[in-house]
Amino acid sequence: MKASPTSAVIKIVYTLLLTLLPLAAFAQQSTTADGLFQQARTAAFEHKDYPTAIALAKQALKQSPDYTDVAVFLGRLYTWNKNLPEARVVFAGLEEKEVKDQDFYLAYASLEYWNEEENRALQILDKGLALNPQSEPLWLLKAKIYNSMNRYEEAEQAVARLLQINPSHTEGRELLVRLNDMTSRNAVGITYGYTHFDKQFNDDWQMLGLSYKRVTPIGSVILKGNLANKFGETGTQIELEAYPRISDMFYLYVGGAYSNDVGIFPKYRTGVSLNANLPKSFEAEIGYRQLYFSDQIWLYTAAVGKYYKNYWFNLRTYISPDSRNISHSYTGTVRYYFNGAQDYIAFQAGTGLSPEENRNNLLDSETYKLKTFKLGAEYNFSVKKTNLFSIGAMYFNQEYRPSTKGNQFDLSLGYTKKF
Repeated sequence: MKASPTSAVIKIVYTLLLTLLPLAAFAQQSTTADGLFQQARTAAFEHKDYPTAIALAKQALKQSPDYTDVAVFLGRLYTWNKNLPEARVVFAGLEEKEVKDQDFYLAYASLEYWNEEENRALQILDKGLALNPQSEPLWLLKAKIYNSMNRYEEAEQAVARLLQINPSHTEGRELLVRLNDMTSRNAVGITYGYTHFDKQFNDDWQMLGLSYKRVTPIGSVILKGNLANKFGETGTQIELEAYPRISDMFYLYVGGAYSNDVGIFPKYRTGVSLNANLPKSFEAEIGYRQLYFSDQIWLYTAAVGKYYKNYWFNLRTYISPDSRNISHSYTGTVRYYFNGAQDYIAFQAGTGLSPEENRNNLLDSETYKLKTFKLGAEYNFSVKKTNLFSIGAMYFNQEYRPSTKGNQFDLSLGYTKKF
């Protein structure tokens, strides 16, 4: 049966309505303040077209002058587009309206901070925090500003307040750890290490270390003295380490040590690393370590670390090439922070020998090319922030001769006084 002309017309009209009504609704939505706001965000974030985004945001504000989110976004757009006077006009207008939104104070303070008006930024943040005392972004920005001004104690107080609100704040935890070295100008420490072998050596090893750390405007410097008893003999070593800052992102490790008691310690050792504090709470290191007994041993090191909430993850490798092969060692470390920068428990597992360990005198022989497995844990805690205690234990299973393995057990204790 053929359809009638009337029913065919109705069907065509119905199809057209289904097609055109959504388009009309979209056109209406795109001219509303919300629709214009969304278009402005798309232009800014997806296309980096700030002039178009600014025009769309201004059009949205004409329709809804009290639309705070759009006004804050317009201020941000002017900031990103380097239109600083216009940005300040927008933010000043919101300030006159006594806006309480935390995003407003964050955007306004960020503008002043990025343009080296730190004191003005702190004034804005104080107003914002009075209205939003639980704001994590505002406390984090305040800590960053104090840190940039070298006002480390105030930065530490701000980030400590942030971690009270959210103990698992990743960026806050990372910043607190970095601030830890800057808040006390001086620190003296004492460490004790005890090592027992079940097969490889008859005598247990003991090592006592004393250190003095001084924080300078360009970075920290550490002087160490070590007294060790190994193989039934006693020896001493002196060490010097420095951590000069290059920029907010980069700093160096530079270290050296000397001893007259070769075999118990290397005659001398040196090391240099470039360290980077990377975005997204990552960090990285690349460098070398060199030890000299009767011959030189060169090792190249690389490491990558990551803060995630209360955790710090790190993977480090040492590579020692020679004319025949390349020796590797790998160590993975996980820390869990409880409260401050020095309150954590750590677990470690790896293979191979490390030049940083008390056992580095074993690198004098071919044993560093043999198989070693290690597993350990460490607990650090502080008392009244200036008294730092540590206890650690490590187990090694080492192939000290081809196809011959032995076990080693390490215990370490430490105390540091900051002032």
